[in-house]
Amino acid sequence: MKKTFMGVRLKRLREERGLTQIALARALELSASYLNQLEQNQRPLTVPVLLKLNAVFGVDVQLFSEDDEARLISDLREVLADVPDGESVALAEIRELAANMPAVARTLLGLARRQRAGQGKPMPFEEVRDFFYARHNHVAEIDELAERLSGNWLLRTGDAADGLEKRLTDTHGIRVVRGNWHDGSGPASETQRRFDARQKLLTLSPHLNTGQAAFQMATQLAFLEAAPLIDALVDQARLSGDEARRLARIGLANYFAGALILPYGQFLDQAERLRYDIELLGRSFGVGFETTCHRLSTLQRPEARGVPFFFVRVDRAGNISKRQSATDFHFSRIGGTCPLWNVYEAFAQPGRILTQLAAMPDGRAYLWLARTVSRGYGGFGAPSKTFSVGLGCDLRHAERLVYSQGLDLKAAEGFTPIGTGCKVCPRSHCPQRAFPPSGNTLIVDENRRHFSPYA
Repeated sequence: MKKTFMGVRLKRLREERGLTQIALARALELSASYLNQLEQNQRPLTVPVLLKLNAVFGVDVQLFSEDDEARLISDLREVLADVPDGESVALAEIRELAANMPAVARTLLGLARRQRAGQGKPMPFEEVRDFFYARHNHVAEIDELAERLSGNWLLRTGDAADGLEKRLTDTHGIRVVRGNWHDGSGPASETQRRFDARQKLLTLSPHLNTGQAAFQMATQLAFLEAAPLIDALVDQARLSGDEARRLARIGLANYFAGALILPYGQFLDQAERLRYDIELLGRSFGVGFETTCHRLSTLQRPEARGVPFFFVRVDRAGNISKRQSATDFHFSRIGGTCPLWNVYEAFAQPGRILTQLAAMPDGRAYLWLARTVSRGYGGFGAPSKTFSVGLGCDLRHAERLVYSQGLDLKAAEGFTPIGTGCKVCPRSHCPQRAFPPSGNTLIVDENRRHFSPYA
């Protein structure tokens, strides 16, 4: 294990509990001198001490996670690089702040967000995305409720549609039908789910396959069976307006639906058994590639964690329509993603899973896999949509994935050097750079031309 020094965080935890060093040392069965050395960063925080903290105080070890620290570093670098006429802050100083004073770091980030909100109010979907990001894309309360109900309703693994329809009919008196309708919002066949509360009628598009139909019925059940919990979570989020609240409710209902038809324990066990083979895992539960990837990015229950994944969905123009992270990976919010990332190469090889070993500027390395997904609702000439879905994890977890087969995980010189986004990426000699890095002085020489722009 890499040596981890978290003295300030440990001291803060002790002060929050109102304990002296001696009292905390006794509770953890440590000597007072050893605890003092931990708090002074003279000794690294070890796994046994973390486990004792969890057992005695119920502290989530994520509080002392290096991944959480890396998230803060990435966010701080972006915010501090975007300050006009601001003093340059060295990476070493940012690391020190994130490691030893995370509460201060988060406060600074909050101030920066509020300042940006004053200059231009964040869009509601951005607020909701940040809500899930702050939870590492794991909503424990929703997950636990959905898993319990899945067992109580005796839903069949990979074929939950009949059980869900029975629940809707028997418990709520709702009839489920397949068909198109016109509601004035566009072509009838575009709408996948429509619920008429007055007639107690749930209409599903005939173009949905069995897994998609199950997901839509599970989403409707979320609003019927989990509404109090969803509303409480939305209230806690302190979102700015009604539009953001409604989007958050839909996001949590979709989360519930995924957790209901892909119950946490069963899904994690199967994922581990299949070494996270997405296609085999999707067939086992009767869902598609994107749904499987999204569910894999949520498996962060403290006592039963899966591989922490970063999940993303992009279009050909580089727009990110979904981005969720259970890991420390982070892309910039202020100027595009990296063109060297394999999610863009996937469009050139549709339907094929591509793998990539990628190195970030901070020295961390990741295993990425990407594949296109396409959906349509009509025949020839009807509109369709195509995205690239990416799923990545830190290199230290790569051997747990079937996709690491045949890859040399130790040959760092062969890793693709990608960045968080051109405006915050320090790779000055990248030939694909679109913008100069923020906060740096650009040297303009009329008498020279380099292969790499903004060198």
